[in-house]
Amino acid sequence: MKLGDGVEAAIHCAAMLAGVEGDGTLPGNAMAEAFGQSPSYLLKHLKALTGAKILESVPGPNGGYRLARSAEQITLLDIVLAVEGREPAFRCGEIRQKGAYALDASAYVKPCGINVAMLKAERAYRTALAETRLSDIVADFTADADPRVVAASCAFVAQNQRPQSSKTRTINERKMP
Repeated sequence: MKLGDGVEAAIHCAAMLAGVEGDGTLPGNAMAEAFGQSPSYLLKHLKALTGAKILESVPGPNGGYRLARSAEQITLLDIVLAVEGREPAFRCGEIRQKGAYALDASAYVKPCGINVAMLKAERAYRTALAETRLSDIVADFTADADPRVVAASCAFVAQNQRPQSSKTRTINERKMP
């Protein structure tokens, strides 16, 4: 199974956004620069994450992206489904019922064994992704990565983080009950 490159970029961006403090944001262009991605390519995936309510997009001069919920509440499955869609990776086309030796449909009452096996594998894969939280990825990175990489990542976030403007903060405070 091969996932699109957007999944890797989306997970890295979400992990980076986990380091944003308070109501701050990171601009999409900064994240594209950090990971050597085309801004238009990355923005497509950030939009998908926003649509799935994994990220929040904040407009304005201090705008950018931030997590819509805590890293503990976001799984890798959430991110994969946002980017790749909910369809299984394997889609059975029932080719056993086509071609030179195809029989009448009544000969194929049992489900295709290949489809059954592939969907079983898909369920196991999705279960593993659902058990892995974004916070786990961030904690493992902080604990296991070369300290220079951790320091560089933290410095990048600190340098590019935009504080939430007081106007936006006031609007959001009015919305709170």
